[in-house]
Amino acid sequence: MAENKHDDARMAAAARGPILAAVDFSAHSEAALLLASDLADGLGLRLVVLHVVHDPLNMPGYYARMARKKTLMRMEDIAGEMLDAFLGEAKKKHPQRQALHKAELLLVKGIPVTRILQVAQKQKASMLVMGSKGITGLRHLLLGSVAEQVVSLARLPVTIVKERGKG
Repeated sequence: MAENKHDDARMAAAARGPILAAVDFSAHSEAALLLASDLADGLGLRLVVLHVVHDPLNMPGYYARMARKKTLMRMEDIAGEMLDAFLGEAKKKHPQRQALHKAELLLVKGIPVTRILQVAQKQKASMLVMGSKGITGLRHLLLGSVAEQVVSLARLPVTIVKERGKG
């Protein structure tokens, strides 16, 4: 009887979509990635790590730290290298997290809120996990945060993660 319940749980997990972790390479998104990998491991689900290469007119200079090292590279190529490095560093720091080592990487271009929601729908994601910096003040009132907009528009469970304490 217990084996049947265990098999049923495995089949239910396999039928569900992956955990989608949307990352922007910040400390907050690293914390979100770690939580998403723990959830994926615990629930027996795939982990999909998404980065949206945004329109350069929205946030110029976002990929500037990497671009200084490379000349005449497409923004998507720079973002792809940063995504690989971000996940590689997480794997190195947390070798016990199996979902990180099996994660599928997705790099898409567009407006972050729109593209995150589109990818979640296309992947039939069970859950979305993402970090938030918690911006306040006038900038937040005028623009709102990506995380806040995703939460208000999403049709799936969304978990917002803050950076874990340093102490």
